[in-house]
Amino acid sequence: MPEDMRNFYLMTNGFHMTWSVKLDEHIIPLGSMAINSISKLTQLTQSSMYSLPNAPTLADLDDDTHEASEDQPEKPHFDSRSVIFELDSCNGNGKVCLVYKSGKPGLAQDTEIWFLDRALYWHFLTDTFTAYYRLLITHLGLPQWQYAFTSYGISPQAKQWFSMYKPITYNTDLLTEETDSFVNKLDPSKVFKSKNKTLIPKKKGPMQPSGGQKGPSGPSTSRSSSGSGTPVRK
Repeated sequence: MPEDMRNFYLMTNGFHMTWSVKLDEHIIPLGSMAINSISKLTQLTQSSMYSLPNAPTLADLDDDTHEASEDQPEKPHFDSRSVIFELDSCNGNGKVCLVYKSGKPGLAQDTEIWFLDRALYWHFLTDTFTAYYRLLITHLGLPQWQYAFTSYGISPQAKQWFSMYKPITYNTDLLTEETDSFVNKLDPSKVFKSKNKTLIPKKKGPMQPSGGQKGPSGPSTSRSSSGSGTPVRK
């Protein structure tokens, strides 16, 4: 057993955590993070799939057409070339497996973590148990999160949950771009844009004479036309 995996089982005999969400007063089970206990680390054997004579075995379904490449390591085999143990049944959506590539469980350095989908195709996850454990926690155990590492991706229903709880994790293409590309940029000129109001000119009041103090005016005196001076013609 790999050292990091052995240390994990020395602390706890397996791991299982579930969480739910509340929608319209209904509790819906959603996330599930699980690692089988020691007693449930079952080996994928080569026994017949059906209890019939000459029935096909898992080894008969081996596909040797896809060998190792620069992007993907060599895939596990159902025959004696690999020894495979189930870590998580993924609620029937597949199996997360610990794979001994050399076919000898004693060589811990040759172990890898792979995902076996329901069509019995292999998909590489991580090369160590610690890396897989971090991957499990990062994805919150959302339904079908392992299919994010396959060529066909997760289902439309799972995409909705990923968009709600792990949007950046699901949109992995954004992580390879510049960090500013997925930052919400706010344009104050558009957010606080107000309608142009037509200004109505105010009416000007009567002009007051400049100078002098404001107040009640006293009785005004006028010259009598009967006084001395030039008479006024009416």
